Amino acid sequence: MSAIVGEDGKPRCSWGADPPDYREYHDTEWGKPVHGQHALFERLCLESFQSGLSWLTILRKRPAFRAAFAEFDPRRVAEFDERDRQRLLSDRGIVRNRAKIDAAIGNARAVLELDRPLDELLWSFAPDPATRTRPATTAEVPASTPESAAMATRLRGRGFRFLGPVTCYALMQATGMIDDHVAGCWLAR
Repeated sequence: MSAIVGEDGKPRCSWGADPPDYREYHDTEWGKPVHGQHALFERLCLESFQSGLSWLTILRKRPAFRAAFAEFDPRRVAEFDERDRQRLLSDRGIVRNRAKIDAAIGNARAVLELDRPLDELLWSFAPDPATRTRPATTAEVPASTPESAAMATRLRGRGFRFLGPVTCYALMQATGMIDDHVAGCWLAR
């Protein structure tokens, strides 16, 4: 599906037209460059938690995730212990998946062990925009790319979990490493 015109008269990527939560996210966040350790760690964790679920579920739970995971400060999350793990498993405001919770805590520890900033590492996989063709429809948007597969491989090699090529591609889209706004969307650059 190509861009569709919302009630405000703006053409958007079809997924970002409705409900209002998606429209707000599409218009103000998705595809815009994100930098900084806390911001990127948050997106990395949220994309991992989204795996197998609707992004809308994660988006609506994001304030609870931020509170539960110390505003996604990797240093603080890396210090989470068994008591914190049990707290997270009983927190109805977040996705209570043991493997994903353990991955978030482990991934915080992996961030702290990196030999270069998380920002620099993740953005090193961003493809040159000149080499990409803007998708005409959402059907043309891939689930993963060689760059997202390479990112996933590198992250796994550094001890990160729950970050395969599809999740890494979603991370790249969400953080502006890749611009997948469809042709005709008012945000297509």
